Amino acid sequence: MQTNHQELPGIDAQSAAPRIEGGKLVLIDIREPDERAREWIAGSVAIPLSAWKSADLAPYRNKAVLLHCRSGNRTMINAPLFAEAGFASAAFLEGGIEGWKDAGLPVTRNRKAPLEIMRQVQIIAGSLACAGGLAGYLADPVYALIPAFVGAGLLMAGVTGWCGLARLLGHMPWNKQASA
Repeated sequence: MQTNHQELPGIDAQSAAPRIEGGKLVLIDIREPDERAREWIAGSVAIPLSAWKSADLAPYRNKAVLLHCRSGNRTMINAPLFAEAGFASAAFLEGGIEGWKDAGLPVTRNRKAPLEIMRQVQIIAGSLACAGGLAGYLADPVYALIPAFVGAGLLMAGVTGWCGLARLLGHMPWNKQASA
């Protein structure tokens, strides 16, 4: 499990589970709080990627850590950041929490937690685009401006990393629970 500042080695869920249970690996969840609020692997430590640079990593520096996100992509993209964190050793959970569940391993769920913000954005943006497209086709072409507006917002979010709809949804009452 040695790191090389370029990439992290992967460990599959079946191999990782007994090592986590036995205290040989510390499982660190790098997903954001709104993602983790709905489901998480019991015993994992939450250190969101967005707070990584300011997080207190001292308790984990001399330990072997296993990092995970939803699918493993985010962890691998940020591998140099984790490899340079000063852990005794670091690896990533292959397939992330999805790989953990695919292996039949348990997760803790809170069905009352709201969907993560980006899924809410996708649902609302998709609904607006479909409704606007249909209304533009069936009723009046001016309604075609709705999906154009939604598309422009998504394009801006992709280019800048700032999503107005996500910010708005983050302030909605049903999402206050996830940040608490």
